[in-house]
Amino acid sequence: MAERAGKTAKAMLRIEDLQVFYGESHALQGVSLTLESGVLSVVGRNGMGKSTLCNTIVGLKRAKSGSIRLDGREITSLEPHEIHRLGVGYVPQGRRVWPSLTVDEHLRLAAGNRRDASWTVERVYQTFPRLAERRTNGGSQLSGGEQQMLAISRALLSDPKLLVMDEPTEGLAPVIVDQVEKMLVDLAAEGEMAVLVIEQNIGVATSVSDQVAIMVNGRINRLMDAKALAADRDLQQRLLGVGRHAEEAPVTPTEAAQAREQLAEVYRVDRTGAASGESMPQDGFYRPVTELPNRWNVPVTELRQAAVDKTAPQDDPKKIFAIPFAERIGRTVLVVGTFDTKGKELRFVARRLKALGLPARTVDLSTSGKPTSADVPAMQVAGMHARGSSAVFTNDRGGSVSAMAEAFARWIEREPRIGGVISAGGSGGTTLATAGMRALPVGIPKLMVSTVAAGDVAKYVGGADIMMFHSVADVQGLNSITEQVLSNAAHAMAGMVAQLPNAEAWEAKRKLARPAVGITMFGVTTPAVQAVTRRLEADYDCLVFHATGIGGRAMENLGESRLLSAFLDLTTTEVADMIVGGVFPATQDRFGAAIRTGLPYVGSAGALDMVNFGPRDSVPEKFRSRKFVIHNPNVTLMRTTRDENRAFGEWIGARLNAMNGPVRFLLPEGGVSMLDAPSQPFHDPEADNALFEAIERTVRQTPQRNVERVRANINDPAFVDAVISAFHAITPKLQRRA
Repeated sequence: MAERAGKTAKAMLRIEDLQVFYGESHALQGVSLTLESGVLSVVGRNGMGKSTLCNTIVGLKRAKSGSIRLDGREITSLEPHEIHRLGVGYVPQGRRVWPSLTVDEHLRLAAGNRRDASWTVERVYQTFPRLAERRTNGGSQLSGGEQQMLAISRALLSDPKLLVMDEPTEGLAPVIVDQVEKMLVDLAAEGEMAVLVIEQNIGVATSVSDQVAIMVNGRINRLMDAKALAADRDLQQRLLGVGRHAEEAPVTPTEAAQAREQLAEVYRVDRTGAASGESMPQDGFYRPVTELPNRWNVPVTELRQAAVDKTAPQDDPKKIFAIPFAERIGRTVLVVGTFDTKGKELRFVARRLKALGLPARTVDLSTSGKPTSADVPAMQVAGMHARGSSAVFTNDRGGSVSAMAEAFARWIEREPRIGGVISAGGSGGTTLATAGMRALPVGIPKLMVSTVAAGDVAKYVGGADIMMFHSVADVQGLNSITEQVLSNAAHAMAGMVAQLPNAEAWEAKRKLARPAVGITMFGVTTPAVQAVTRRLEADYDCLVFHATGIGGRAMENLGESRLLSAFLDLTTTEVADMIVGGVFPATQDRFGAAIRTGLPYVGSAGALDMVNFGPRDSVPEKFRSRKFVIHNPNVTLMRTTRDENRAFGEWIGARLNAMNGPVRFLLPEGGVSMLDAPSQPFHDPEADNALFEAIERTVRQTPQRNVERVRANINDPAFVDAVISAFHAITPKLQRRA
């Protein structure tokens, strides 16, 4: 029980003999727990039932038997909204903010019309000043830390008696973790509410509460003093798997010696041509390797510095390493993942691949620092981080995962002869593995067996050709389900690798192939794109991408992979959704591939007259008075205003200025879509002209970079003629087929 604020007459939360099942799987097995006041932390490894406990308390999961009492009242059989009204606030894992609502709209909606509320929107802004700065931004425009602040604030605005927080610091930067930790301590001291915290970060868990409940296999194994747990590293490893290797034996002297040998194989290669007598710069954290680093034996000051120091110059691997695609193709499959927790499952995949005749190379992405049986140790991958391995092996789980993901992406970019990449894991393992997969060119097989594959996977896939393979059961142990799923995944990977051409065949095919051109299209620019494609397809392989946010990223990913010879970016509507808050937004890196590669770029303002939303009733209230077209029951189009178009033009113009390759940007004065033509619902010459003038005013025009007005609608033959003329003017003639 948490005692910071003193005991009350009745326990705020009392759980007795709670039994919860998922089908035949017994998730919670007689859980009993009491929280009288203050803060109580519940810790445990992945899959122990912590999130199930949260969901059962707030009514999202029904218990088969047992009792949950809130301030003396039985709530086990109540619906979630009834539990909420009784005073239970919930901060779910994954944040779950609405992408189309602004920060202020989130908070006003959560606050409702309650009078004399302790937590108000103004108090939230005082507690989280960053949210005040971002009050007009949509949920999809916030960083992970800002989204977590918003999720916590939304729960606080209900003035809860009991606040249930599921992994509140997951994936947050250390400075944000500190802020959340301080807020929890303050809440406990003020005694305003009781707080149940589910937390993997052992430092946070033991700092915010006096007592910690430890969950093991669906049961509360013990309730113990937080300070005692924080000081007992052996107990943490034995009960919690902290460092995520509890089921393996402690490090032996022999293993430590092997680790030293592995570290000795990681070399720093000087590609600058500096004299050999020059000393190596002493940046980063260096120490004799007498034991493996983990979240306890690395000094906190070094960890914090590594996490927040953004001033050190970072090399761009793409500028140093440019491995031709033909040299990337091989037959060796990389089996990657956290071998400290998923070693058995990943080795099973490797064995299946080898049984099918494919060489497999195992790569460890775990952040515990302990040696595993993987061919490539985690220390070697972590060493590729811009700030060295000390940026990976920290006491902040979220920061460690983010840093290892970055290191893995840098490591895999340097690896030639890859036949494919396969991994298996939960949300953390998926984050790690897909970061490297996204760094590889399109065409190299990528397969992720994941527990989250049945949900929204856009953040994992990005613009890459990653196959997401639902694990069905958790990737935890080998059984009849996991063996079948993993075996199927291995066979799928083998099939993809089998059809890959070898380097010689790829080069021969490339020489005979037409150069590829990436073209963006929306329904309202389809006639233009179809006409352009007909004019070019004899000489070019025309690849059309649906401009839905992910479509633009997919095109740019191909461009960065050097699988495109030019961009015909006629439909830039994703910029409108990004700036206004629609459902098909670009990222801030839109046009980045053209900037970095210098490939010829012909662009236009296609469909910038509209912002996309879902069904009509999903449009934010602040836009209710705007002009709409119902494209279909699930897609609502909103006409953009002059001010919005001016913002689009300034943003696009700045990105065009950053391009060093040949650029032509065409402005269709007759309208930017089929809805923006005379007599059509979105026809608004004044709004279009605000867009065009902003682009012309912002772009620094040179012989290489031109902006041209065309007296035609974007779908008219005259505009298509102008596009073809501009394209031929800037594309190297030697690339065209004779």
